[in-house]
Amino acid sequence: MRSRIFGLAAALTGTLIVVGGGTATAPHAWTQPGEQSVAEADFYLPPPSLPDGRGTIVRAEPAAVAMSAPGQPGIVPAAATRLMYVSSDTHDAPTAVVGTYLQPTMPWTGPGERPLIAYAGGTKGQGDQCAPSKLMSQIVQAQPPMDVIFEYDLVAIRSLLNRGVAVVVTDYHGLGTPDVHDYLNRKSQAYAVLDSARAALQLPGSGLNPGTPVILYGYSQGGMASAGAAELQSSYAPDLNVRGAYVGGPVVDDEYFIGYNDGRADFAPSFAWILNGIAADYPETRPELDAELNDIGKAILNESQGKCAVPTGLAQEHGRTSEWTTSGEPLTAVIDRSPALRAAFAEQRIGTRAPAVPVLAASAMNDQGAPFMPVRDVAAGWCGSGVPVQLDANTEIPPASGLVGTHVIAFFPALVASQEWLTDRLAGMPAPSNCAALP
Repeated sequence: MRSRIFGLAAALTGTLIVVGGGTATAPHAWTQPGEQSVAEADFYLPPPSLPDGRGTIVRAEPAAVAMSAPGQPGIVPAAATRLMYVSSDTHDAPTAVVGTYLQPTMPWTGPGERPLIAYAGGTKGQGDQCAPSKLMSQIVQAQPPMDVIFEYDLVAIRSLLNRGVAVVVTDYHGLGTPDVHDYLNRKSQAYAVLDSARAALQLPGSGLNPGTPVILYGYSQGGMASAGAAELQSSYAPDLNVRGAYVGGPVVDDEYFIGYNDGRADFAPSFAWILNGIAADYPETRPELDAELNDIGKAILNESQGKCAVPTGLAQEHGRTSEWTTSGEPLTAVIDRSPALRAAFAEQRIGTRAPAVPVLAASAMNDQGAPFMPVRDVAAGWCGSGVPVQLDANTEIPPASGLVGTHVIAFFPALVASQEWLTDRLAGMPAPSNCAALP
């Protein structure tokens, strides 16, 4: 297993070859008035009080990316700035989130001004060490005996930077910062993405401005975050000039996701991350979970909270969630009979609102993790609300499970089509739609 993981990491990071370009300088460091500069270890600790305004920058500093010097381009053609900004949690209260802004060295050759991609990353885990802003400098992060993650999103991010677009990548709520990362939470993820764009537009020296065109972009967990951001943008961040959203391989229903993958050891840690986030965000669910989970289930949740996305441990040893419960029933049965849990899970479903921007949705027919049919149902609902939706269904990738399953493989062919689509949206071309004949 270890050799397969590092082989895949090498294959992905090995694609980050050097490409020539111009020079770039990271935007200036930023601190709120009266705040002292902080040591790196303390960067992720929010100040006692947060400034007003969602998207407001709390602090920012040059950062390393892919082993470059802080604030300087290296094998990734951009200068990086790490920033903490104000966002909202799932209950709309202010919270601090960390992200990374990437100033490209390559010129923007498309129409109009340089655009900004609000990039929502894929699953990294729930431990603070898994935060994308930390992984970008390390590429691979490992903790013994077997807890490994690498920043695979750099493949897509680097491809975007080569087009000359600016990119901002959110860590999401609770990754790196003291709060629990509420994995696959519809609202907090969406808010983190939208507020990352607001923060990036404020950075001095970036060349961006409040009217800069913005594209929402994500795959897997990021696909869900991009979808949520597209649904909430018109009410939460109408100030952003969002031109479209790429929604790749999204999880659109947390409970369905658990039920669909129950019994598969490679997905078991993600069930624990979801429950940890639910318990942190919805205190009324904690007594229910405490009563329904047995000692094994509680130990799995506790252990998984500090893990990254390719762990080994109790969750994999007990892949069937019926082994986690006092009743011997699967988690979906426990959720369905608990009003508090059922209500909390219902709040995470994508498709309850219609985006105000065009959407490109991509999903593999044989996706073994984030299944196709719920994605199609969401696309159909959006279509029914008049949203221009292009649903690309990849029928060529065969069913495959394990570390490199269909869900992971489908990430790569979607890159080219998604980036051509976003370029057309920035050019003001009519958005394509196959709503009349969804696959």
